[in-house]
Amino acid sequence: MKKLLTALLLTSSVLASAQNLISNVPNRNTTSLNGVWNYIVDPYQTGFYSFHLDQYDKSEKPAKGSFFTNYHAQNKQELVEYDFDKSPTINIPGDWNSQVMELKYYEGNVWFKKSFDYNLAANKRLFVYLGAINYKADVYLNGKKLGTHEGGFTPFNYEITSIVKPTGNYLVIKVDNTRHKEDVPTVNTDWWNYGGITRDVTLIEEENAFVEDYNIQLKKGNANVISGFIKINNLNPAQNLVAISIPELKINYKGKIGANGILNFEIPAKKISYWSPENPKLYDVTVDFNGKKINDKIGFRTIETKEDKILLNGKPVFLRGISIHEENAKGGRANSQEDALRLLNWAKEMGCNYVRLAHYPHNENMVREADKMGLMFWEEIPVYWTVEFKNENTYKNAQDQLTAAITRDKNRASIVIWSMANETPVSDARNTFITNLVTHTRSLDDTRLISAALLSHNGKIDDEIGKSLDIIAFNQYLGWYGGNLENAEKTFWTTPYNKPVFVSEFGGDAKAGFHGEKNERWTEEYQEYLYIQNLKMIEKIPHLSGTSPWILVDFRSPKRLLPGIQDGYNRKGLISNDGEKKKAFYIMQDWYAKKKKEQ
Repeated sequence: MKKLLTALLLTSSVLASAQNLISNVPNRNTTSLNGVWNYIVDPYQTGFYSFHLDQYDKSEKPAKGSFFTNYHAQNKQELVEYDFDKSPTINIPGDWNSQVMELKYYEGNVWFKKSFDYNLAANKRLFVYLGAINYKADVYLNGKKLGTHEGGFTPFNYEITSIVKPTGNYLVIKVDNTRHKEDVPTVNTDWWNYGGITRDVTLIEEENAFVEDYNIQLKKGNANVISGFIKINNLNPAQNLVAISIPELKINYKGKIGANGILNFEIPAKKISYWSPENPKLYDVTVDFNGKKINDKIGFRTIETKEDKILLNGKPVFLRGISIHEENAKGGRANSQEDALRLLNWAKEMGCNYVRLAHYPHNENMVREADKMGLMFWEEIPVYWTVEFKNENTYKNAQDQLTAAITRDKNRASIVIWSMANETPVSDARNTFITNLVTHTRSLDDTRLISAALLSHNGKIDDEIGKSLDIIAFNQYLGWYGGNLENAEKTFWTTPYNKPVFVSEFGGDAKAGFHGEKNERWTEEYQEYLYIQNLKMIEKIPHLSGTSPWILVDFRSPKRLLPGIQDGYNRKGLISNDGEKKKAFYIMQDWYAKKKKEQ
């Protein structure tokens, strides 16, 4: 019994420590496991449970029918009812819905397997980093379970140092995109439930002690001090020196890591060229620990509010934005640098200085490209519509996703707003849920603004959680889900908050190439007229500090079923899914050009 308890404690410790997220993965010593993987569709979870629903990975000696063991028959008589090596293949990263026609609407379990060799040198450590898997992932290496992760849009990693072999490794992942009420997001959304390993799978090789995470940003309230922390994994107290180098700023800082593995620092800096859309300056930054260097490119800027103004580097800024879903040109989950540039270049062409990433953290390529291009970002977690606000596990899930997003992106200058939620129904439980997320966010990052996309009623923007937010953002759809476009100029909005107000969504559908009168729904002319009239109304909103119309590009949604018009797409895009700009695109382009001149 004592041995069993010890084993359980060790297992628990390993799984817990495995969740410490490693940041800045693109600039580490990595090996990609992207490419062709084998997969098995398993709707009845045959490879996970026995016929009496005993979970195979709970057994000390899993049955040969458990898919994660990658077992092969030893003779012609032995019964084994699966074989990864003879199963079909799929490209990773990528969703199964857009790659396999038969799986377009599939929601359930799919197993993936990748074989690889790896020669790990002595005194080195190895981690497997998974950029995102939608939605629930059970991860195994060489038949041993690494852990389970929930949440479809955030990264996670596990240490595999003691498991990896020089040859014949097999990484097996069971992915389940089944929707549940208690999940984040919940069962009801307005986007495609792309299942699969949708972002990069990467091996990270590190020293025995290494820089796990760091934060290097301007200190809140002082644009002439760079502050933050360095966190060391597995610190040896005898080797506790770390250096931060920013050559262009003549910074070469040295400090000692504390016994807790963390160094908190403040570094005075002069003549910083501050990051902005007009000047997306990124500095080469190096963190050196025991001679092992990790490089980054970091922009320094301040973002704050003063009464009803948003201030970027101390100057008022109007956020000329657009909302974007993470979807590629083929109608699948976007992931690559090419996917990011396709979307962000369109936003720049429209005249945007800002993008709202809806409704979940997007892939890291988006954020890093935005840093280079000078686009500000709103990053959101999928607390969307009707999540279970009274469920403690649902809250923990949301908080974990928020923590992972902040850990990954806190050094990116482009991120200026953390968003807690979208269009959630008001209740005491919901208010507590979201205000707790706000408090958690401020404990991790006090340098950025916090908001949420709220609902309004009868022209009032007075949601109680506005008290906790820096920006009062709300969604409204005058002329599409109600209201009279002809009288749009006579529609007025009020708010009790003397804070920046932001229209986080407005718009309406149009089928690209479908033309008619301006009062004919679904035509480009109707969408164009809707934008013209909405902008007249929006300009009169008190404390207006920005807009992000819904949405840049048409995107897939199973809720949108009208034949010949929607055909499984939300058509509110200003650009069609085929890349054709609609008339309303140019209305926003002209309006943003005018707003830019006014600034």
